[in-house]
Amino acid sequence: MLAEPIVRLVYQRGHFGPGQTPVVAGALAAFSLGLTFNGAMLMLNRAFFSLQSPWLPTVIALGNLGLNAALDAGFYRFGTWGIPLSTSLVNIAGTALLLVLLRRRLQRIEFARTADATLRIVAAAIVLAAVSYGVWRGLDEGLGRSLWAQLVSVGTALAVGTAAYLVSCRLLGVRELNALLALRERLRRR
Repeated sequence: MLAEPIVRLVYQRGHFGPGQTPVVAGALAAFSLGLTFNGAMLMLNRAFFSLQSPWLPTVIALGNLGLNAALDAGFYRFGTWGIPLSTSLVNIAGTALLLVLLRRRLQRIEFARTADATLRIVAAAIVLAAVSYGVWRGLDEGLGRSLWAQLVSVGTALAVGTAAYLVSCRLLGVRELNALLALRERLRRR
């Protein structure tokens, strides 16, 4: 939701002009779609390595390269964001395939619990997106587009959005939040 204001704040200086901001923001948004799946794929790869099956994620990675090349060839006509969208879709496909194969191997992965947790987290992310965009939009209209105004509007939107996300996770009963809070507590005690 904040791709364009973030890109404007970080890059729009010197030779990088306002016309380039939407192009980079589109690529950022397309990449962000697959970011979670990229992280999941890394964890799933490690699961297969720990099960002494390193060849399986390697074969899937090779298949992902082929799929990525095919999607790149098809999506390049969408513009700059087509290539990162292709990469994101490949990450989603690779994660799905690794999950299915790991479930077959372990016969214990509970997709229903994973789907339930995912839906709760997505709901909290929707709250994050709506709140952060609303805060940014209000501050952007009121403060303008100077560097300091952008720092305030984007920074405040990210802070308030993060708080809204954490509260939403708590209200929705996202269990993974407890692991994050426990980690924070351990770090505080050190």
